[in-house]
Amino acid sequence: MADRSGRRSSRTQADRRTAGDGHESPVPGTSADLTPDADPEAVARAIALRQLTMAPRTRAQLADAMARRGVPEDVAGSVLDRFTEVKLVDDEEFAAQWVRSRHVGRGLARRALAHELRHRGVAEDTVRDAVDEIDDEAELEAARELVRRRLPGMTTDDHARRVRRLAGMLARKGYSSGTAHRALREVLAEAGPGTSAGAYPGAGDDADPGAQLEPDDSAEIEEST
Repeated sequence: MADRSGRRSSRTQADRRTAGDGHESPVPGTSADLTPDADPEAVARAIALRQLTMAPRTRAQLADAMARRGVPEDVAGSVLDRFTEVKLVDDEEFAAQWVRSRHVGRGLARRALAHELRHRGVAEDTVRDAVDEIDDEAELEAARELVRRRLPGMTTDDHARRVRRLAGMLARKGYSSGTAHRALREVLAEAGPGTSAGAYPGAGDDADPGAQLEPDDSAEIEEST
C-alpha cells in the first residue's frame, strides 16, 4: 500500500510545476490540470491541445468541447483567440483541406462538402470560398469517375436497376440530378450498347435538394480529456 501510495504521490507531484511566484500550477493536459479547482484557462488550453493532437478541429468544435467541460465562454473565447493568432486554429485552412481530401478521396460534391463544413461550425463565407475551388467540370468528372468505379460491380443488375442504384449513389454524395444524369449518360455510353442512361428521372434539374446525403463517417469531435 505504501508503495502504491508513494507512486500516486509521485505522479501527482509530476503533474504540477512551480510557477514564477513560487506557487505550484498544473501542467496542461495532466490529471492535476483537470481537477475541479484547476484554472479555467489552463483547462481550456489542455482541451484544445488534446483535440488538435488527435485531428484538425474548427474553432466551433473546440468551443463545444470546452463548453462540455464547463469552461466559461469568455475564457474559451480568449484561449481560442490566442490559438487563432498563432495559426493553431485556422478555419479557412481546415475548410480548404477538408474539401480537397473529401472531394478526391470520397468523390463528394460541393453540396455535400458544404453541408459537412457547416455541421462543423465553419462560417458561411469560408464554406463558400472553400467549395468554390471545385468548378463545374471538376465536379462532373468526379461524378463520372464514381460511376466508372461502381459500374463493373453491377453486371448482374438489369438496366433499370443499374441506373437507379447509380443515380441514388450520386445523389447521396451531393450531386444535382442534372450533373448525375450527364455523368450517367456519358459513362454508360462509354460502356457500350444497351447501357444508355435513358430517361433518368429528374434529368435537367439544376439541383435535387430533397436527396439525402450519405452519412458523414468522418471522425466527429471526441471529448477525451
